Amino acid sequence: MSSYELLNPKQKEAVFCTEGPLLILAGAGSGKTRVLTYRIAHLIEDEGVNPWNIMAITFTNKAAGEMRERVDQQGQFGSESIWVSTFHSSCVRILRRHIDFLGYDTSFSIYDTDDQKTLLKQILKAMQLDSKLFKERAVLSQISNAKNELITPEEFLLNNSGDYHDRKVGEVYQEYQKRLKQNNALDFDDLIMKTVELFQNNPQVLEYYQDRFRYIMVDEYQDTNTAQFRLIDLLAGKYKNLCVVGDDDQSIYKFRGANIGNILNFEQAFPGATVIKLEQNYRSTQNILDAANAVIRNNRGRKEKTLWTANGEGDKIRFKQFDQSYEEADFIVKDILAKGYPYEDCAVLYRTNAQSRTIEEALLKSNIPYTMVGGTKFYSRKEIRDVIAYLNLIANLSDNISFERIINEPKRGIGPGTVDKIRDFAQMQESSLLDASANIMLSGIKGKAAQAIWDFANLILDLRERLDQLTITELVEEVLDKTGYMTALTNQGNLESQARIENIQEFLSVTKNFDENGETVDDESGVETLSRFLNDLALIADTDDGAQETSEVTLMTLHAAKGLEFPV
Repeated sequence: MSSYELLNPKQKEAVFCTEGPLLILAGAGSGKTRVLTYRIAHLIEDEGVNPWNIMAITFTNKAAGEMRERVDQQGQFGSESIWVSTFHSSCVRILRRHIDFLGYDTSFSIYDTDDQKTLLKQILKAMQLDSKLFKERAVLSQISNAKNELITPEEFLLNNSGDYHDRKVGEVYQEYQKRLKQNNALDFDDLIMKTVELFQNNPQVLEYYQDRFRYIMVDEYQDTNTAQFRLIDLLAGKYKNLCVVGDDDQSIYKFRGANIGNILNFEQAFPGATVIKLEQNYRSTQNILDAANAVIRNNRGRKEKTLWTANGEGDKIRFKQFDQSYEEADFIVKDILAKGYPYEDCAVLYRTNAQSRTIEEALLKSNIPYTMVGGTKFYSRKEIRDVIAYLNLIANLSDNISFERIINEPKRGIGPGTVDKIRDFAQMQESSLLDASANIMLSGIKGKAAQAIWDFANLILDLRERLDQLTITELVEEVLDKTGYMTALTNQGNLESQARIENIQEFLSVTKNFDENGETVDDESGVETLSRFLNDLALIADTDDGAQETSEVTLMTLHAAKGLEFPV
């Protein structure tokens, strides 16, 4: 076991407090990941807890990866059995095993924002609602907030019966859930809401996971929403060995439904809870902490703590105020050039992405190369989304959104009018769009279009049949070849199509990595392997930060920065 001498007294107290509810209030840079990893090591080595009875939940894949790495470094026997993952990936794993209790098939699709918008657009059109009054983003945001609070469409309608606009949103929400189920699909908020529903309706499934996870740890607890709180509350309900780590002073996700009450009222929710404050900061100098303490002291409704450090006073903070944003941008650029900093050492942080424009312009004028965190993400690029839609449809034959995305990708002479006809025929047959397409000869659609639709459906069904014989890479290569997708890109022969081809080749390196290094599951069918691959993709939020090839200044929001990545 790594020696406990590396821990300060408060950290030790948190590591050795293993039974019952525990709230660790961890100030910025106070070594919370170290505490969690030591706590896991202590449970296994000194308390004799089975590694598979421990669950550690983080918010991002990046944080889960870092914690997994730190846990593995501790080298405890069986540490690979510890369940270290995000809320969403934990719920996917549970739902893949048990979602049939809720009337879904276990090969469900996970819809991202673009899929949600497509589905919502169809619903608003079908319900003849004015897109000026009912903007997609706003409606999706209301639905998401309802799900974060575990409010069903029926409850939403009851709560808003007196307001025309919100009543209509409730009807849209109801139809949205109905269509998601028809498509055998979930959105990200459903992953948590449906797991809570599963546990509430199936005590035996809940008890299985309560016995499985006797010791639960949750990181960044200040960012949990009501649904996540309920999930943890259910899982920890039997043994009560719940340790949450967070800092109410670092809560920034209220706009995403984070409920600060979860951390402020922890002692009420879990009577008899121990509270330990980690106030020694290892990251900053005292001058920085004094400034931070002075600012945060003015917040109402917070748990009192004061950060301190043994790092010494450090440099004074430089503060400069400008009347115009372009003056600020010029000052930043001159500072970088005058001090001769290596570009890759420099980061310009701002509150929102919209503030980057003047800084970008100033950097361009001075010929300073820069990279922006939060540009078009790799998995958001058209050609990648097309390939994933093919895979989604092969894995989940009911996925109508993926079907509509690729029915004419590449061009097959199947225009929007023909797709409307397929939709009408599918409704008449009470079947998915793919099933309707396989039986298209029974519809009123004739000629070349009918043949193209039938060919497409049979191509998908044929690939589905052959899943057990193909690796994911071979499947993608078959899709690209048999659909003519690659040929169509090659024939375009311009710079844009070349970039798309390169992106697809990069995607094939992702599939190869999965085929060669992914976990192997005994007796897993081809459909299950494909679903597992698609899960991993859907849950990769921050995959494409991409290593910097050249020396560039980094522009990013404060929220995207961890701290200590950049010297300047």
